[in-house]
Amino acid sequence: MNWLDEIKWNADGLVPAIAQDYQTGRILMMAWMNREALALTAQENRAIYWSRSRGKLWRKGEESGHIQKLHELRLDCDADVVVLMVEQLGGIACHTGRHSCFYRVFENGEWKTVEPVLKDPHAIYAERKHE
Repeated sequence: MNWLDEIKWNADGLVPAIAQDYQTGRILMMAWMNREALALTAQENRAIYWSRSRGKLWRKGEESGHIQKLHELRLDCDADVVVLMVEQLGGIACHTGRHSCFYRVFENGEWKTVEPVLKDPHAIYAERKHE
């Protein structure tokens, strides 16, 4: 049996993928992977996701430069979620310019932003277009 056949893909052929900092254990982001994205991630040792909105593969960092270097790939007990232990190059995982996509905390009945923007997202993507 192929290792990819052990995964319980959802009805759309996708599996949730959690990117976690390999040194601190902090969750950086969650995205989706299809079979090809997961196979390429393992092959290239970098995070490659499936963009549902664009309907295509998305190599993390292809537009921002913030690549996720794969250190370890894990599968949960139900075989329906993968965790990528990654090194977040550039220190920014979120398209908002923050270290993590999980920068809001629920307090007193509302979501409060508790982490700063490390770099203006417009500047991140503008720089990459001129390279």
